[in-house]
Amino acid sequence: MAKAANIIKVEQIGSAIRRHHSQRATLVGLKLNKIGRVTELQDTPEVRGMIAKVQHLVRVVDEK
Repeated sequence: MAKAANIIKVEQIGSAIRRHHSQRATLVGLKLNKIGRVTELQDTPEVRGMIAKVQHLVRVVDEK
């Protein structure tokens, strides 16, 4: 039986206006595109890397 995947909640707290296009694309990859939007993602090294790239624009709300 497969082990349940860890979930991480991420909220966008900063605007993508006047940011580099790669940072905007990273936000879209995290399923974020508006301030205040919250998304639940699997806690993987890839997602952690994306969060680290835009750490000034997002906040980790909840780690389970």
